[in-house]
Amino acid sequence: MTRIHEIAPNVFRISAFIPQSGFTLNLFLIRDNEPLLYHTGPKSLFSEFSKAAASLIELKDLRWISYSHYESDECGALNDWLAVAPQAVAVTGFVSASVNGDFAARPIRPLSDNETFSTGKKTFRYVRTPHLPHGWDAGLLFEETDRVLFTSDLFHQNGEVVAITENSIFPQTKDILSSEGPFSHYISYSSHTAQLLDRLAELNPQVLAVMHGSSFKGDGKKIINEFHTLLREQATGNN
Repeated sequence: MTRIHEIAPNVFRISAFIPQSGFTLNLFLIRDNEPLLYHTGPKSLFSEFSKAAASLIELKDLRWISYSHYESDECGALNDWLAVAPQAVAVTGFVSASVNGDFAARPIRPLSDNETFSTGKKTFRYVRTPHLPHGWDAGLLFEETDRVLFTSDLFHQNGEVVAITENSIFPQTKDILSSEGPFSHYISYSSHTAQLLDRLAELNPQVLAVMHGSSFKGDGKKIINEFHTLLREQATGNN
């Protein structure tokens, strides 16, 4: 069952709780002159997610589809969305478009680092973030009008959580990053990671649109800096 919440003006979180995984999978639909979908979800959930999206827009009007990196929850259903939205174009970073473009039913529009594009009332900036959260093709979108950072797998939280909170999401994220198991250590840390996290913090986001867990409204820079400190301490063994 999907749930829909507006986490910023005309930014909708479409969420499904995945019991087998123990966390939520969130897609974000931006309703504008040229609607944009961030994350496609996997093929297995396309029917549920597309029905939810159809309650917000005419699917044929979807214009842009974006995602962080090549992974089934990020872009597994890309071609299904392209099939129901004939004018839609996937838009990702140059590396992603180059190395993953063959799987897409239509050509992917590549974005350069720091390139912006408009959907009408909203302006999006592409931030290249190789290996953050993971994958050399990784990148994030920042919506400049309402200062919404779409964080992909950053700030992951487990459980069937609220859609958006003004309470810090860092404690739950810390629990995930400190845990051990087959899916642990999914974010590596280096001097390059540090530079990327500093850059994200300087965007001063007011909303963090999180792919797995609650979105956050408030001082996004503070949360990013706390996240950065934790990764650095774990990497140096000082946590």
